[in-house]
Amino acid sequence: MDNLATFIEGVAGEPPRWPLPDLVPHAKPMSLLDEVVRIGEGELLAKVTLNPDSVFAGPEGVPAHVGIEYMAQSIAAFAGHAALARGERVQLGFLVGTRRYQSNVAHFAPGETLWVHVQELVQGDNGLSVFECQIRSHTAKLEANLNVFQPEDAAQFLAQA
Repeated sequence: MDNLATFIEGVAGEPPRWPLPDLVPHAKPMSLLDEVVRIGEGELLAKVTLNPDSVFAGPEGVPAHVGIEYMAQSIAAFAGHAALARGERVQLGFLVGTRRYQSNVAHFAPGETLWVHVQELVQGDNGLSVFECQIRSHTAKLEANLNVFQPEDAAQFLAQA
């Protein structure tokens, strides 16, 4: 297992300027992140602490594929912070796809703290972006690239769908 402290300290940035509920337009119980730890140029580090009553928790813990949602919500926090920094409203975005998903665990254990790092690789003028994402803990190592889409007007986009 890679050194967790090195992983965490390797993420550049500052604490966010806005609280998490202002960054991600999700309500409990689907707001899954505990905290945005740091946000920097093109990247964000978030934290999730799993409890026995965590959403999606079962007898063995939280299935590792739920990590994709932790990654997606971290991307949403990144986009929300960028929007607020530009003086704009936080907009709805969509997870389009996942590529190169790898996990060394089937479940995250209750009580485990997960560190979620997302880094923007590509941002297109058409609202499509690609993020390289990682989740680390003392036992887990997940990686994936997430493709996301943020339309200029989500309500209009959904009405056309």
